[in-house]
Amino acid sequence: MPKITMYSTRICPYCTMAERFLRQKGLEVHKILIDQQPQEMQSMIEKTGRRTVPQIFIGSHHVGGYDDLMALEMEGELDPLLLKAAGES
Repeated sequence: MPKITMYSTRICPYCTMAERFLRQKGLEVHKILIDQQPQEMQSMIEKTGRRTVPQIFIGSHHVGGYDDLMALEMEGELDPLLLKAAGES
């Protein structure tokens, strides 16, 4: 199973939608809640260059946010990325 990490907050609707979508695909999501762990926000910004959530990683690949995740799905690129990441684990 691929490692999926998502920087999130407890009140972010896009985070909720991204997590729900990934869980519907049978995947586990490791969430880092930056509103509960503020030090993780700086780590997220350093890794992604972005300040918004969600920020999703599949394996070592930075996907981006919810819209980026859905774009990968619509383009047929998400499942191959998941398979590749599963091989990394």
